[in-house]
Amino acid sequence: MRASGADIAHSHGIWKHSSRVVAQWAMATRRPYVVSPHGMLDTWALKRSVLKKKIASQLYENDHLRRAACLHALCDSEAETIRKLGFDNPICVIPNGIALPSIDDSRTPPWWKVIPEEERVMLFLGRLHPKKNLSTLIDAWPSHWENRGWHLAIAGWDQGGHEADLRAHVKKRRLDHVVHFLGPLFGREKDAALRRADAFVLPSLSEGLPMAVLEAWSYGLPVLQTDACNLPEGFHRNAAMRISPSPNAMANEIRDVMAMPAEALAEMGRNGRRIAEQNFSWNGVTTQMLAVYAWLLDGGRRPECVRLSDRRSSHAA
Repeated sequence: MRASGADIAHSHGIWKHSSRVVAQWAMATRRPYVVSPHGMLDTWALKRSVLKKKIASQLYENDHLRRAACLHALCDSEAETIRKLGFDNPICVIPNGIALPSIDDSRTPPWWKVIPEEERVMLFLGRLHPKKNLSTLIDAWPSHWENRGWHLAIAGWDQGGHEADLRAHVKKRRLDHVVHFLGPLFGREKDAALRRADAFVLPSLSEGLPMAVLEAWSYGLPVLQTDACNLPEGFHRNAAMRISPSPNAMANEIRDVMAMPAEALAEMGRNGRRIAEQNFSWNGVTTQMLAVYAWLLDGGRRPECVRLSDRRSSHAA
């Protein structure tokens, strides 16, 4: 880092050796840095590996966070969580960015061998981890005779052997014919899956700001999501349906979506595409982040996306 001659550093994620390195670099060079926790300070996340995180906090992570010239939150909820933990650094609230694809459904989907073309597909795409709450989604998935021809396609990479547990759960519920594991998808296969799905689902218990939902909207897909996804504009603008984290309520909500007319689902997808275009394009995101970097380096007017803590605001006043 010292050899790079960088004017500013940006840490993505925490709890790693890089946190210590960045803080040491800043002390040695007297240069600023930004930290993006990416949801790793969320209440649910902090309850995982508690002892390891307490040790890391004392050794280096608290110092890394408190010395940051600015913390980066992906949404209002994450900013509020950071403040509640006692960090009074400036916080910039800037969402993740996405590249907008052309709308074209001509590609062959990765499930073409196991799902008939006339059937409809609800797609999950992401890592297979307990916080994604897929076991509850499987519990809530309607049996074949009551699901109106819908299939659940689960695409993603296994983490910690969780896929084996999910597969066993599917087998126990005898849903092998309507729930399909596709493995990780990249490039053209991922693109084809998003183009050919009929809806997207993310039943998470904890998220920062999920790229998966933003990508689904960019492809014009209606979305089913929990409140933990931190994208309330999806509900406000009729681009997403709210699903509960518990299986009984989620089952009823999924059935309601399955009973919706195709045009109603298509309209939700078009609304999501508009949200992606207006709020989450890379052009807007990078413009905001570059403004934060310039402010930290050169001073001047504070960007609108940057929030000061009450303590710092009163001191500045």
